[in-house]
Amino acid sequence: MTETRNPKIVVARWRATRPQMTCGLRTLDSRPWTSGSSARRNTRAFTLVEMLLAVAICAIVLVAINGVFAAAVRLRDKTSEAIEDALPVDRALDIMQRDLKGTVGPGGVLAGDFKCGAQAMGATMGLSGEAGSAGLDFFTSTSAISDKAPWGDLQEVFYELKAPADRNQPGMDLVRCVDHNILATTTQAPEIQWLMGNVQTLQFDCYDGTQWQTTWDTSAGNTNLPVAVRIRIQLAAKHGEGTGNQQPLEAIVPLVTQTRTNAPTSTSGGMP
Repeated sequence: MTETRNPKIVVARWRATRPQMTCGLRTLDSRPWTSGSSARRNTRAFTLVEMLLAVAICAIVLVAINGVFAAAVRLRDKTSEAIEDALPVDRALDIMQRDLKGTVGPGGVLAGDFKCGAQAMGATMGLSGEAGSAGLDFFTSTSAISDKAPWGDLQEVFYELKAPADRNQPGMDLVRCVDHNILATTTQAPEIQWLMGNVQTLQFDCYDGTQWQTTWDTSAGNTNLPVAVRIRIQLAAKHGEGTGNQQPLEAIVPLVTQTRTNAPTSTSGGMP
């Protein structure tokens, strides 16, 4: 006798007994699609407002980083410029202080006069100061002794201002004129060394123990060296800058060696 099967019962049994199919991390089954599952999937995405807010925050952070970076670059440029301007000044002051500490007073064959702000400075080198009497001419023992050089450690040094090679440069150039061969019978061309530029004024003052004097010339009769020498350098203002806030560079160098004249004394009668 033939058994009559209900199709609905057969389908229900088949669904209950068949294995579920899996693919990757999601389970594929034959459960019907519902609106609740779609809502859960939609809540995982970003909304347009959230995206715009994230972009705005990133833009604010980038603007802040850009401002900090630009400030750091400007600070680096200013620091580099300040160092480049300070290096020639420090080098010039070091050389001048070294020469003044080795000053040799007048007297003897290998020595000459000490002249500050006087006339005929640099005459033995065939020079004449372009800035008038603003200069210093003296003998010092700072020359380097070498087997290849025919002179000793004494040399004549003359500091003066010269017009710069670049006419567009403000101020003048501070140069150091050196005559190594002080025993020459003829005028020798000096060695001119550039020390620094952008110098507005150069001033040397000599201290006699009581006050500062703007001139000093041992060839005029007083063969004593000054107790100290003061150096004042006023830098020229750059283009577009004023000179009101610029202070002059100043250095005081004491002179240890002093030379005094032993004048002969005259006697009347008695033993000579």
